Amino acid sequence: MTEKLRVLVAEGASGQAASVLRRIFPDHEGGVQLTEVSGVSTLMASLKLVSPEVILLDLALGSPDVLGTVRLIHRTKPEVPLIVIGDSTKKEIAVASLREGAMDYLLKNHLDPQTLDRVLRSALERKTLKGLADLLRDPATGLYIRDGFLTLGSHIMDTARERRGTLVLLCGRFENLERIRKKFGENAAQSSLREIATLLTRSFRRSDLLARIGESQFAALAVDAIEPSAPVLLQRLRIRLETFNSANSRWGPLELRMAARFWAGKGARTFAEFLDEVEAGLRAPELAVTGNERKGRQR
Repeated sequence: MTEKLRVLVAEGASGQAASVLRRIFPDHEGGVQLTEVSGVSTLMASLKLVSPEVILLDLALGSPDVLGTVRLIHRTKPEVPLIVIGDSTKKEIAVASLREGAMDYLLKNHLDPQTLDRVLRSALERKTLKGLADLLRDPATGLYIRDGFLTLGSHIMDTARERRGTLVLLCGRFENLERIRKKFGENAAQSSLREIATLLTRSFRRSDLLARIGESQFAALAVDAIEPSAPVLLQRLRIRLETFNSANSRWGPLELRMAARFWAGKGARTFAEFLDEVEAGLRAPELAVTGNERKGRQR
């Protein structure tokens, strides 16, 4: 390494994570700039001083509001990979941390050099991919374009396959975009696209992936979703769209045709194939256009 990797570690008196890091990066190789703190308040104060490239957090320090602590750290430094370390008897809290912004988790009984090295490399790789994908954003909505969505989505699927995680992929088509453009003009069309993007952003978590994948097409990838999430997400979006349409009638109701599928880590299909499969669902004639009406089949 030409530059040291800056790692900020917040953990208790055991110093387990710091000890494992020193085994991965021996002092004589000079590969890591390690900063150790023993409390959340000290961690927060150190973020600007240290400018870490990776944060390791022992979830025990976040008690009593563990998930709130994870959320706070992520919102303060959303660009820095946050890896949480949890007790093996409380794995569900570590998993829930992923929904609050943590990029990955480790359990203390599996905290060894090989595992930590793999997780660090994966986090840094994903950070690099995200940095590249950030160049591939749609100027009208701020969402990723198709190439960015495929790049990050493929990495998320690979990680989910390794961890036996689950995904829900939702695709939507803005059915009356061209009618709005022809009747009210380009400014109205661009404004309505931003309204669809805002609707999606408010319906998904910060850890989920959102994109505008075509002129009138959108997609959202929900990470670590449980199996009933596909119909639940569809229903939630339908209700929110109805609410929006009832309060905003400048151009009439926005019409969004949607399809969603659940993925449980089985099979060898690629993310691109998964996306193609869900997009094909938008062409099904029995699938409803959702404007002010709630009908059609949930998938």
